Amino acid sequence: MSNRLRALYLGLAAVVATAIPAYAVDLTITCRCVIGGVNSAGAEWITKSVIPAFTDKMKAEGKDVKVTLNQFAGEDAQLTQQQALDFSTGAGPDVAGFDGFLIPSFAEGGLLKPLDEVAGPDVDKWDGWSHISDGIKAIMSYKGKIYGVPGGTDVRMIFTRKDLLKKAGIDGDSFQPKSWAELLDAARALKKAGVEFPLQLDAGVAMGEATTMQGYYMAILGTGESLRDKDGKWIVSSPGILDTLKLYKTIYVDEKLGDQRAQLLADGRNQSFANFRDGKTGLLVEGDWFYRSVTAPKSEFAVKDRDTVMGWAKMPAEKPGAGVNGQDFVTISGGTGYVLNPHTKNPAEAWALLAFMNSKDQLDAQQTFQPGIKARDDVPVPNNPFLTTTSATLLPLTTARPNDPNYNKVSEAIQRMTEAVVSGEMSPEDAMAQYKTTVTGIVGEANTVSL
Repeated sequence: MSNRLRALYLGLAAVVATAIPAYAVDLTITCRCVIGGVNSAGAEWITKSVIPAFTDKMKAEGKDVKVTLNQFAGEDAQLTQQQALDFSTGAGPDVAGFDGFLIPSFAEGGLLKPLDEVAGPDVDKWDGWSHISDGIKAIMSYKGKIYGVPGGTDVRMIFTRKDLLKKAGIDGDSFQPKSWAELLDAARALKKAGVEFPLQLDAGVAMGEATTMQGYYMAILGTGESLRDKDGKWIVSSPGILDTLKLYKTIYVDEKLGDQRAQLLADGRNQSFANFRDGKTGLLVEGDWFYRSVTAPKSEFAVKDRDTVMGWAKMPAEKPGAGVNGQDFVTISGGTGYVLNPHTKNPAEAWALLAFMNSKDQLDAQQTFQPGIKARDDVPVPNNPFLTTTSATLLPLTTARPNDPNYNKVSEAIQRMTEAVVSGEMSPEDAMAQYKTTVTGIVGEANTVSL
């Protein structure tokens, strides 16, 4: 090779070398979020705040990192199925939005690994852990191991249409039922006033986990019972279960106070949201996100003049003092966060992204897109009267889901049991008997109890 050719070759090599970044990584995030659709604010936060700030941070460290948000528009159950498939085959995103109640079953199935097993000692060194309480860490933990970073928690309540209550002769500003009887009386008054579907209490398989959390669990706690007894045994037959199923029967079969059809449709939950938006439902039991995002301005189910026409009330026990722990009112808290794909090809960078998402600065930024109750104690609830009031009122009353690998399967059995009743297919007694058989088959007879 001539000197001239050698010089030309070396020059070209130098150009190529400088054109190739010293460090190039592609990362993906998936969450149930779509800009302009479900959880739009969450998608906007990731795309407008997290991704550009993180890529700038990595660039400053000499790393060329590209982050892509994969927006998922399907139902929660569909996302769960996709995640199970991805994590079992080595596919899927590097960082995934995840519901805490799924951690035990995914961990037992070998579909998830603790964060430190995926990303190493940097996980334990993260300064964010000092700002997250042990109780909140438990949302994304199992058997003492942390599988994800919790983003926050929530509470559930009765959302009201004050304009419809007024139409029924009820003061929406002071409305607070003190028993199931008073709740049903309000629903009857709404129906008499021409409201098509006065009361929404989630039921059925199509509603998925919403049936268990927003429907059945809220009711069963009002009877003084829970899903399990104090010894951790699953309650499979009891007066509380029967009373809860009779409540469903009253609402959807006997008195037609709710939209029976919506409980059986694949998009039934969205239909229940539309009913509330359109003034067809006056009372709807949901989580605080229903105000924060579902009915927010510019969302699909935005309620016109929301802060004027919408209100909320605590979910009453069946009778005063009859709720779990002798409470007059009940609520439930769940929680979500983000996990690492155990098969990520870039564990260090994936953890860096997850930690960055949950930094104080980024969670403060998230509050500007969608205010919420965050996991970190140094990220205050913003000046939002609804969140401030509901969290202060309801968190002291809350109950958490069992941290049990069988929970997901039992939850599915609850959904089938409630569907059998609201569809008119079974009596409450027969549905409970079927539930007993199903749950006993899941957890074993030694782990069940009848009251």
